[in-house]
Amino acid sequence: MAAAISHEQLIALANEFGTPLYVYHADRIQEQYHKLLSAFEGADVRFFYAAKALTNINILRYIKETGCQVDCSSVNEAKLALHAGFAPEHILYTSNNVSFDEICEAQSLGIHINIDSLSNLRKFGQKFGHAYPVGIRLRPNIMAGGNLKISTGHADSKFGIPLENLQEVLELVKETNLFIRTLHIHTGSEIKDVDIFIKGLDVLFDLVPRFPELEVIDLGGGFKVPYQPGEEGTDIPALGKKIKEAFTVFREKTGRHLQVWFEPGKYMVSECGYFITKVNVLKPAVNAVFAGVDSGLNHLIRPMFYGSYHVIENISNPQGAPRVYNVVGNICETDTFAENRTLPEVREGDYLVFLNAGAYCFEMSSHYNSRFKPAEVLVKDGNAKLIRKRDELSDLLRGQME
Repeated sequence: MAAAISHEQLIALANEFGTPLYVYHADRIQEQYHKLLSAFEGADVRFFYAAKALTNINILRYIKETGCQVDCSSVNEAKLALHAGFAPEHILYTSNNVSFDEICEAQSLGIHINIDSLSNLRKFGQKFGHAYPVGIRLRPNIMAGGNLKISTGHADSKFGIPLENLQEVLELVKETNLFIRTLHIHTGSEIKDVDIFIKGLDVLFDLVPRFPELEVIDLGGGFKVPYQPGEEGTDIPALGKKIKEAFTVFREKTGRHLQVWFEPGKYMVSECGYFITKVNVLKPAVNAVFAGVDSGLNHLIRPMFYGSYHVIENISNPQGAPRVYNVVGNICETDTFAENRTLPEVREGDYLVFLNAGAYCFEMSSHYNSRFKPAEVLVKDGNAKLIRKRDELSDLLRGQME
């Protein structure tokens, strides 16, 4: 397992680049990808990194170096992937309630496309017919994931074409001579139970006879990443074993060979990320002691948005006596990172680091309160490289007309 970046190294980076600061450990990304390759060895599988987790161009280039491909949720993510050097055939774009113009733009790039609505599927068939293979994102009516806000496959989800509309799908495929290459589902995030993937796979296997040109089953992503102490993630080796067995049985039974695709995002980059903040003030109150840091929900929104948990370490005073704090931000809004969190004694000026800060952290940041976005640093082969400079006032004014 890749050694974590030490407290001393993080402090040195904070002193060099200032805080708040995002730091990413390249070795951890590579390690995660190799775990996937090992678990699925012997299977006909392709992995597409879900770029929405973290799209810094340097991260995308490093992902490409590992051999992983890339999954995009917007045409602009696809263009970033091309800019990073990915070949079009290594880019997957899954649309979600987008305009048909965006789908046509994606088609012009020569990339893989999944379509998630009957309306756009019909338009695609009418325009391209059999000339351009396409995937269909289905809604399998499976509840999965650790949080309703990030569960995407249940019956009330906005995502995908409901299974109840299958007959309409088949009719328009026949009517427009569509080339359906892929059936796709994505049931949510933080999926720990590997049988959820098998349940979704069984749903798709039942549909395969309806699509004679089918080549790919895409099971999406959503692998569980441990956030809290003692938590366990998705058992990837167990998942790999079950998937290989299921596809082998299916091939022997039907004579059809299908490739399986996965779209890991958080799994690839969450554990590579460290978010370093500096304690501005300690503010005692009746029921709590607030440790106010130089960041807020404008830089790390997940705790306020999802109620997510991040381990927080006091890297300046790791041997301090345990005390209980509410770790809060400097935004004019309630931006609590952690309540009643036991930490080594916190002092003004101490550095606090948030772990698992690689996925959906900087990516969801904003300029709220007209505060600057942090810098980002990539540590690769022991060397630190600035991959995004800290904002300046000109960044707040960019695009505004005077």
